[in-house]
Amino acid sequence: MTKEVRRLAILILAMFLTLFCSVTVIQGVQSDSLAENPNNKRAQYDSYEVQRGSIIASGSVIASSVPTSDLYSFQRVYTDAAMWAPVTGYYNPALGSWTGIEAAMNSELSGRGGSQFFERLDQLISGQAPRGSSVALSLDPVVQKAAFEALGDQQGAVVAIEPKTGRILAMVSSPTFDTNSLATHDTDAANAAYDALDAANPDPLINRAIGGDMNPPGSTFKLVVAAAALDSGKYTASSTLPNPASFTLPQTNHQVMNASGGTCGPGETVTIADALRLSCNVPMAELAIELGDDALRQMAESFGFNHSFELPLKAPASVFPQKLDVPQTGMAGFGQSDLRATPLQMALVAAGIANGGVVMTPTMVDGIVAPDLSVHNATEPQQLSQPVTSKVADALKSMMVADVSNGVAGGARIDGVDVGGKTGTAENDSDEPYTLWFTGFAPAENPEVAVAVVVENGGGQGQSGSGDAIAAPIAKQVMEAVLNK
Repeated sequence: MTKEVRRLAILILAMFLTLFCSVTVIQGVQSDSLAENPNNKRAQYDSYEVQRGSIIASGSVIASSVPTSDLYSFQRVYTDAAMWAPVTGYYNPALGSWTGIEAAMNSELSGRGGSQFFERLDQLISGQAPRGSSVALSLDPVVQKAAFEALGDQQGAVVAIEPKTGRILAMVSSPTFDTNSLATHDTDAANAAYDALDAANPDPLINRAIGGDMNPPGSTFKLVVAAAALDSGKYTASSTLPNPASFTLPQTNHQVMNASGGTCGPGETVTIADALRLSCNVPMAELAIELGDDALRQMAESFGFNHSFELPLKAPASVFPQKLDVPQTGMAGFGQSDLRATPLQMALVAAGIANGGVVMTPTMVDGIVAPDLSVHNATEPQQLSQPVTSKVADALKSMMVADVSNGVAGGARIDGVDVGGKTGTAENDSDEPYTLWFTGFAPAENPEVAVAVVVENGGGQGQSGSGDAIAAPIAKQVMEAVLNK
């Protein structure tokens, strides 16, 4: 072989290898992002011919595609649309708009995901009509319905989680909307429906379970404070704290008071367990200052604060500020200051305690079901963190059980079942209604579900409502739905 021929052969081989690598990267690595690129009009038009996969919750189809005679070939139809709206979102090719699971799992539903290459190839060879894969969710229709009906017309949200796995069993947000009104291919009707929803107040398009304008967690955050105290090794549930009727925050004239206006039970001191059971602000503010903001932040972040999640819905991080001064640390002791949390986050706090101190990564997709009914990309439970030891978790669990059985969270009691829980009644601006909370789990000995409920706008009662009277009974109905299955 002459030198020139050898050089030409090497050049051709290099070009072939470059082409091979480029095709491999495009088909195997970049296929999902290229398919989702809004500038990829060919992929967009091709998708109209694909029967989009269904969204399935525990075997029940909650979103499906039906044939149409228009340009788009298929239209999405949603079952119990208002109940599932925060989960499914909507898909409308006429508007080029999609949200919720429809957006987060668009590649799989449209059959364009990188993992679906062989399914597409098989459909091409066999001449089958192109179809997308279905998405199997972890959510349970029975639990979802219980949460939806229990929350009713209240402005707020509910999240239920399986503590041992992190699987989300229910996600409800209110006010809600009819996703079918935004899925119609009548662009004028769809735009009019969207404009009406966008102008509504409060905004029904916000998923309050995982985002929106987050609320201070109020007294539910006392669980994190108690966890930090017990985890330090300097305190136990029976450790005592000063018990004045009011407490002036250092460096300020601001007085912290208990909801009762008096002391936290009789006596000059009160145990951490009783302070939690009676949900007293003064001793918890004192304890928070003793622990310091670094210890509180570290514990909060171990439970998931300052950490965003992809469920695959994008859940923004709940907030524990990066630096608190002493007065702000005292306010954080009962979930005020600049703390902000979602129901998802507070459900993770209860789930972590229920699960022996281990917080599992939250997820709402069990797997992808191909058109041939094979299941792939099955989700495996993953540990997120371990904020506390099992010993500390057991102590916290006992305190939460006492809070429901003999404390201020009696609205969550279930006959014959030990329920653990913590209520919260969070203050906003001085003249605004309270935000009402509950987070807890059941049954205490082998928790099957952890729940968080937030009711905004004072539950319609301004500053008269309480977490126990309004939020706790909602959580009770959700827990009963799980236990009665």
